Amino acid sequence: NRFLLYLPYRSAMRMLTGSCYISPYRSAMRMLTGSCYISPYRSVGYENAGTVEFLVDKHGKHYFIEVNSRLQVEHTVTEEVTDVDLVHAQLRVCEGRSLPELGLTQETIRVNGCAIQCRVTTEDPARGFQPDTGRLEVFRSGEGMGIRLDSASAFPGAVISPHYDSLLVKVIASGKDMSTAAAKMHRALSEFRVRGVKTNIPFLQNVLSNHQFLHSTVDTQFIDENQNLFIMKPVQNRAQKLLHYLGHVMVNGPTTPIPVKAKPSSIDPVIPTVPMGEPSLGFRDVLLREGPEGFAKAVRAHPGLLFMDTTFRDAHQSLLATRVRTHDLKKIAPYVSHNFNNLFSLENWGGATFDVAMRFLYECPWKRLQELRTLVPNVPFQMLLRGANAVGYTNYPDNAVFKFCEVAKENGMDIFRVFDSLNYLPNMILGMEAAGRAGGVVEAAISYTGDVSDPMRQKYSLAYYVKLTEELMKAGTHVLCIKDMAGLLKPESSRILISALRDRYPDVPIHVHTHDTAGAGVAAMLACAEAGADVVDVAVDSMAGMTSQPSMGAMVACTKGTKLDTGIALEKVFDYSEYWEVTRGLYAPFDCTATMKSGNADVYENEIPGGQYTNLHFQAHSMGLGNKFKQVKKSYSEANKLLGDLIKVTPSSKIVGDLAQFMVQNNLTREEVCGGKADELSFPLSVVEFLQGHIGIPVYDGCLPSPPSQVLKSLPRIEGRPGATLPPLDFDALEAGLRLLHGDDITQEDVMSAAMYPKVFQEYKEFTGSFGPVDCLSTRLFLDGPKIAEEFQVEIERGKTLHIKALAVGDLNKTGQRGVFFELNGQLRSVLVKDNVAMKEMKFHPKALKSVRGQVGAPMPGKVIEVKVEPGQKVEKGQPLCVLSAMKMETVVNSPLTGVVTVIHVDTDNSLEGDDLILEITAEE
Repeated sequence: NRFLLYLPYRSAMRMLTGSCYISPYRSAMRMLTGSCYISPYRSVGYENAGTVEFLVDKHGKHYFIEVNSRLQVEHTVTEEVTDVDLVHAQLRVCEGRSLPELGLTQETIRVNGCAIQCRVTTEDPARGFQPDTGRLEVFRSGEGMGIRLDSASAFPGAVISPHYDSLLVKVIASGKDMSTAAAKMHRALSEFRVRGVKTNIPFLQNVLSNHQFLHSTVDTQFIDENQNLFIMKPVQNRAQKLLHYLGHVMVNGPTTPIPVKAKPSSIDPVIPTVPMGEPSLGFRDVLLREGPEGFAKAVRAHPGLLFMDTTFRDAHQSLLATRVRTHDLKKIAPYVSHNFNNLFSLENWGGATFDVAMRFLYECPWKRLQELRTLVPNVPFQMLLRGANAVGYTNYPDNAVFKFCEVAKENGMDIFRVFDSLNYLPNMILGMEAAGRAGGVVEAAISYTGDVSDPMRQKYSLAYYVKLTEELMKAGTHVLCIKDMAGLLKPESSRILISALRDRYPDVPIHVHTHDTAGAGVAAMLACAEAGADVVDVAVDSMAGMTSQPSMGAMVACTKGTKLDTGIALEKVFDYSEYWEVTRGLYAPFDCTATMKSGNADVYENEIPGGQYTNLHFQAHSMGLGNKFKQVKKSYSEANKLLGDLIKVTPSSKIVGDLAQFMVQNNLTREEVCGGKADELSFPLSVVEFLQGHIGIPVYDGCLPSPPSQVLKSLPRIEGRPGATLPPLDFDALEAGLRLLHGDDITQEDVMSAAMYPKVFQEYKEFTGSFGPVDCLSTRLFLDGPKIAEEFQVEIERGKTLHIKALAVGDLNKTGQRGVFFELNGQLRSVLVKDNVAMKEMKFHPKALKSVRGQVGAPMPGKVIEVKVEPGQKVEKGQPLCVLSAMKMETVVNSPLTGVVTVIHVDTDNSLEGDDLILEITAEE
């Protein structure tokens, strides 16, 4: 009763790991005769299903490999093209049935079309197909006509262990021919959503798109000769990452530091109505048409007073700790474009906003500029450039400053307000040249301090400012700016200063910036306008006053019907202000009014810049010194005098503030610091670097630096412009390094962010890599997370909206995590979040830090089989250190450098997670 028949074979693509990933049946390669299959079985009297394996060369010659006395995992492709249920038939034969009784004879076997099987596994192609382990947070398969799924143990919540096979599911696609089956398979794989572990799906998709594979011309060298198969498109995983972020906030609280314990308002602002169509032409149209020179002439010829609106930058930098997000700026931007088209400019970038965007808001500052430019095409954008320091707090190579301005201009920036914290001309001129070469409008800003109306204060006299203006005019500025960062301009000093500059330079536009800390800002700006200023800075009413700029509404009302009439409708200002009044409530944890209830005229004495005034007030209250803020301000004034009465604006204002805090903490008086104690004290680093000349040369030396050797001791002093001797920055090398770390989607904007703030940019990329595009979230959700049972929507891109409902936060598990449960687009999702408070009380194996070269981490989860080195042993680069085992695969961990083993953190039989610290090596010098 023995019968033998063969079923047409399939070809299998095998990887070096031994795992079979793609198994297509291809009728075009049926070159073996049935006897080749049957002969081995007949010769040994075999009675069961089995698999014969051959190699076939391009000439059709075949080479026997082995016989498997079982069905193999790829048997499904044979089932699909022959319509024979092999498993069922095998069981029936075991019951004693013959093949003819089952209707299986050689003559009845027919091949129909083509089938492909892909094994979806938790193996990472980018790491040599090393097994990945973890919890399946999401598992959704692709289905449809011509798709068969043979599942393993894949479901949401399943734990993938290093001790079992990594198979999630076998996907079988069938069609009339190879290309049809491959297309169905590619579609099905693209519909899979597997989150929580890495899979081989991106690699499989690359194979299915390969021309060689689709035309059945692969051989045993296919993988080696097609290394582009390993260039895989990264999975975005945006939805699950955002759920991780929301869960993290729900468990651990805000990710950005909160100055005061206040909750964001639950009320969302109402966006005022915006008319359909394009906005009216504005000054940016003049700039684009006539260039910077023509723009300056148009501004000078304008009959009324012009405004720069600081609401989008300096106003919230002064009142809300620079925390306003692009999300809220974008909402109101179209209204500004349509109703304030006659603004001189909209200040929305530069200064502290650049690093704060990445450091605390986890959003790209360049993306903010790009998106606002699209929404406001008609109003010039203005930024604050710190001269040779660009938007940083340190010195940069000259080519970095020039490149920064070039990229900023390409992304939509128009006017560059260039200043230096010491009015140090070499630093200012470099910034002016960089902005001018980029094609921007150069607005050279003189930082104002002192009081030109007080004959007793002669250090920063009218003659000083006139002379400085003369130098800036020679350097080619398009617009002249007076930057009164502490709000020290009084009406009389405004008239004196602006009149003198207007008389000497009748053709240059004059732009005045101030803060309203003392409450006299509107009066001072009106005096400036009457004396000949063309532009003054204002903020919308609900974001004005105190340490911010004077009120836009007040200025509009005061000039209405006069020669200075702004042409702005007050009712439009009211609607604009109402939006920001409600929006400001969303930023309650950062609002200066939490601790500061009014402005204060003592700023005329202590001269603290607006933004710093707010920060010092926050710091004093957080340290329990709220009732001693008067003493803090007095110390600031004393520190300023010690340093020689500096012009105080970032970063020089920080130097004064650091010295003031140093004096308070150490109970030092001005006399003690100046009286010979300098060589005994450990001054703040910012003070020491200032005395070395790191930020430039001040106008005069003060008491403290008069014997600089007492403070600097053996430290050198910098002569001339600090950045002049720095070597040019290698942008190509920087970009190559970033691509190595973060993938190929690095842009020139990313390169500039990394050039300005290397560490901040790295942390920003790591954060967004873990938590996704958090800039898509509303501000309340970003800061405080959702409430249980709250439903909300998140638009991650145009036309793609997530519908989310927060369901519950689970109990603490033994690993210090809590499950947080959501409903996403109608489906249950869960994430595990580490409870930071609980984690402090629990002990865990340390992780290897990528930034520390000598720390060697586990390349994959697994068990330690053998440790090959001992503490104190010298090792060479590439020398085996230990052996790990996981999923039937052993991996040797080699030394990344030559050095000496200092600490070993593992023992034999230890179970490790990925990146767990194995040992530490001190590099050989």
